Amino acid sequence: MDFLGQHLSFATMIFLLLALGLALSFEFVNGFHDTANAVATVIYTHTLKPIYAVVWSGCWNLIGVLFSTGGIAFAVIALLPVELVIHVGSAAGFAMVFALLISAIIWNVGTWYFGLPASSSHTLIGAIMGVGLANSMMAAGHVFGEGVNWAKASEVGMSLLISPIIGFVCAALLLLLAKALIKRPELYQAPEGNKPPPAWIRGLLMLTCTGVSYAHGSNDGQKGMGLIMLILIGILPATYAVNLDTSQTSVQEISQSAMAVADQMGSHAPGIQTPTRAMAVDELSNFLKTTGVMTDQTFPSLHDECLEIYGMTDGKKSLSDLNTEERRTLRTDLYLVSESLNKLIKQHKLNAAQAKDAAAFKSKMEKVTKFIPIWVKVAVALALGLGTMIGWKRIVVTVGEKIGKSHLTYAQGASAELVAMCTIMAADYYNLPVSTTHVLSSGVAGAMAANHSGLQMDTLRNLLLAWVLTLPVSVLLGAGIFAFGLNVVIRLGLK
Repeated sequence: MDFLGQHLSFATMIFLLLALGLALSFEFVNGFHDTANAVATVIYTHTLKPIYAVVWSGCWNLIGVLFSTGGIAFAVIALLPVELVIHVGSAAGFAMVFALLISAIIWNVGTWYFGLPASSSHTLIGAIMGVGLANSMMAAGHVFGEGVNWAKASEVGMSLLISPIIGFVCAALLLLLAKALIKRPELYQAPEGNKPPPAWIRGLLMLTCTGVSYAHGSNDGQKGMGLIMLILIGILPATYAVNLDTSQTSVQEISQSAMAVADQMGSHAPGIQTPTRAMAVDELSNFLKTTGVMTDQTFPSLHDECLEIYGMTDGKKSLSDLNTEERRTLRTDLYLVSESLNKLIKQHKLNAAQAKDAAAFKSKMEKVTKFIPIWVKVAVALALGLGTMIGWKRIVVTVGEKIGKSHLTYAQGASAELVAMCTIMAADYYNLPVSTTHVLSSGVAGAMAANHSGLQMDTLRNLLLAWVLTLPVSVLLGAGIFAFGLNVVIRLGLK
């Protein structure tokens, strides 16, 4: 059957719909967890009634998703094995996508059922690591562990580890600072019955709730967007392999830069025999692995891939002039060249002038490959909002009632949310995925500790256990489901 100008078999169409449904389900369940944290303080301080709070938060999540850059979406994709990213439409690519989504959904739903605010970010990254490890075990000629981008994983892991500490410490310090500077006793009181706080406090808490919701949408929403783009690129390459809205001027700039960088790469390996395209792709794919090192074929391969990009873009008015296979090939070449140049720059293998040209070329290429259609952003935002509206209560009860021994005060809620908002926005700037759940829950605990309100140690032990188990459980789920899924899709005839 035809879909968006491409002929798809019935089985492939079912895979497409099922994969998109799972990706949106992941964001829907994400709404149970992370977005619910954003409304906990306004609900438990009676600033807003629950129905108004979740709708308000959902709207600002939508706005956050719509204004997101997409950088985090592709930072998450960078954790995946190179060969699965460039062959996402293969059997292994399909198995990878399903393993990531199913394992993340299983753990998220399980922790939500018990009212534990676990991290969707941790869950997804653990599943990615599991897929990488399983792929390195199952693929011929692979070294165990090389399927995981350990450098990127450690960078992301560090942000996920540090952000809860920042949440706890900064929320505690902010509360103490507020007590020293703002001498308004009503700010430090717990709500009386169902009575809403004074107008200025309501305004403060609505502002912080809005900030956390917006920041959550701009950060967490991108993870689902990245997975949806992988699905679309693999199944509908004619439409989504490259950005067909790229202007003629941009296409020609890429063409000119490709030729210039090709000459520079060729100058590093004079007299070395030029590899075939298949050999060049294999060389750069191996170079980009965690264990990958530069060989005497790396620069010639980059030279050839740059010439390939030049040949496909020179004189073209639009990328629409390329056929489906050419678009798929162009995306692979752009991805390999961009990531390889980035690795060479980091390893200081290029001189200053070459590094500058390579970085400029990389930026131009990424505009063609790292794009997210508006309908994908809207779909993800709606899934997040609906998840919050339906599953908010279990997580909100934990944050509002079970972390501290006394009721959440206005100042404690505002401190935790303000710190969470600032932490997530800072992570956005550096394209780092962080957990709204961890930052905000830690912030509430920090504010409670600073106020000597007492902490419910049973709840904290359960939270810590869930946080500690999230990564290893997700790794095992991701690896197991990937191995099972790969056998299934191969039996269904998908190559």
